[in-house]
Amino acid sequence: PLHIRQDYRTLSSSKVTCHPENVVSVGQPADLVFHRKMSVELDTFLDSDKKWFCHVDDDNYVNVERLVQVLGDYNPQEDWYLGKPSIRTPLEILNREPKPHTKPHITFWFATGGAGFCLSRALALKMMPIASGGRFMGIGEKIRLPDDVTMGYIIEHLLQKPLTVIDQFHSHLEPMKFIRQETFHEQITFSYSRYSKDEMNVVRIDGFDTRIDPTRFLSLHCFLFPHFKFCPR
Repeated sequence: PLHIRQDYRTLSSSKVTCHPENVVSVGQPADLVFHRKMSVELDTFLDSDKKWFCHVDDDNYVNVERLVQVLGDYNPQEDWYLGKPSIRTPLEILNREPKPHTKPHITFWFATGGAGFCLSRALALKMMPIASGGRFMGIGEKIRLPDDVTMGYIIEHLLQKPLTVIDQFHSHLEPMKFIRQETFHEQITFSYSRYSKDEMNVVRIDGFDTRIDPTRFLSLHCFLFPHFKFCPR
């Protein structure tokens, strides 16, 4: 419904998320750009009156209707960190600010940016003293990890707020072929990647020729919303 949709605002993304298996130093220019962009996204949300902050990558297809439906099950006036990890166990990193009686390592979960994640306004407001006004970039530089990991560090470790796992978020790290077509309407995000020159990691769906639609996102969109004029009849 329109009155619900007006509570949301989209911010375009043009990044490729780094992940623990290929983590590099934040000192590299690309990582600085990603942290700066996430910082600006967060500050833009905090300056608005919107209820939810949702971040997705430019290799995601977002089923907006399903996203709105799922967010409707959660109260934005409560603390919610919604997303999906890409690792099976919590991430463990070196504690760069060791204090007496503290452990040398820190463990926490983080939602993979490549699958998308959402923060409630209540949680984002609690992040303001720590991460707003460019401070997000400083934390990322200190822990030397990618932007989505930095977000998890702030929320799970510094604020002690847990990640709520939503399985309907999907990143390019997952085999898209295992998402069953009869469940497409239930999913929030989809992604794609290339395994090799001749093999793509994409959802299995009929529709447009692969030369026109190599990611299968156009075909997926027409499956979900067949009333669009450009969809095959």
